[in-house]
Amino acid sequence: MNGKRILLIVGGGIAAMKVPQLIRLLRAEGAAVTPVLTQAGAQFTTAMTLSVLAGEAAHDSLWDIEAEAEIGHIQLSRNADLVVVVPATADLLAKMAHGIADDLASTLLLATDKRVLVAPAMNVRMWHHPATQRNLRTLRDDGILFVGPEDGDMACGEYGTGRMSEPEAILRAIREALAPQPLKLLPEAQIRPGTLSGRHVIVTSGPTHEPIDPVRYIANRSSGAQGAAIAAALRDMGARVSFVTGPAEVSPPDGVDVIRVQTAGQMHEAVEAALPADAAVMAAAVADWRVTNSSATKMKKDGSGRPPSLEMTENPDILAWISQPGDRRPRLVVGFAAETNDVVAHATDKRLRKGCDWIVANDVSEGTGIMGGTENAVTVITEDGPEEWPRMAKDAVARKLAQKIGEALG
Repeated sequence: MNGKRILLIVGGGIAAMKVPQLIRLLRAEGAAVTPVLTQAGAQFTTAMTLSVLAGEAAHDSLWDIEAEAEIGHIQLSRNADLVVVVPATADLLAKMAHGIADDLASTLLLATDKRVLVAPAMNVRMWHHPATQRNLRTLRDDGILFVGPEDGDMACGEYGTGRMSEPEAILRAIREALAPQPLKLLPEAQIRPGTLSGRHVIVTSGPTHEPIDPVRYIANRSSGAQGAAIAAALRDMGARVSFVTGPAEVSPPDGVDVIRVQTAGQMHEAVEAALPADAAVMAAAVADWRVTNSSATKMKKDGSGRPPSLEMTENPDILAWISQPGDRRPRLVVGFAAETNDVVAHATDKRLRKGCDWIVANDVSEGTGIMGGTENAVTVITEDGPEEWPRMAKDAVARKLAQKIGEALG
């Protein structure tokens, strides 16, 4: 990030206490940071603190005569490479969604022509309130980038979605937002809500947990981030989305029909119950095997030094089942292939064996950071052959895949 300039708008919430650490991380990577402190943000941190850490003065007033003599708010908004709002409170998000400009921060956000990344933070009830959800949809349509919020304990004592992402996660999102965009993506602002209106899409996501006993299970490292992003992108294009998710780390997106499952068998039943559908995107990392002699009580060591013997059997192949010809089959079936070597060859073979229309393949070998990370590098394999996409944020992969699905369904 050497030479990149970040305009950092600090909202009013207890999460503002994490902003100094974010500034330290940004400056350690060579970025220049210009802080803007809202009146509410000043209740949780100070202009002096932000100025010292950033190495330049923090701005906190739209009515600074010296700065505004040169139309300072326009200059600040245009000189940045990226505008970051942290924490992005419900109030700030509402102002952004409705174009309100009644202080320096909101005026900067209305005047900027640069990308804007927000890190929401608020009480769980505020996050789920219909007004906030309407504002979020508007902001996504406007092309605003999001990082978080996460599930967790809150300062108010409640638990749920609304906890601001940690500074390290926000830093990764900033890197992604600043990265070159070699692939021309249809901007979110051009994804019209009616593109998939009237269409029903099933999306599976996350891992499955196959029990060994009440406290142990077989699983994998899937976070569910890519599946959740795909469901959100399809929702934004107007589709009705049935989101069948295993026990994922990432929360389901709002505005979709969420069906939570644990095992592969439960996922199979949920997918069958959700049919009929126009398309199925099978992004879940389903366990291939399950234990047939699982115990109803916790397995104990018996002193012999020998581990218990586990009997295994194959799980139902949901992708192959839904790809079979017949009235039940969706018009478009998209499978996923997480591979560690010979990615295109293995994925091409998988598409033919399963009978699906497309396979979205990626390399999840050690060192790629794909599984459980925030980025993905995929190859989409169709009957026309492989189409390689460059590495990008998972939400960008989701938008491009949703566009492709929209085109296929007409």
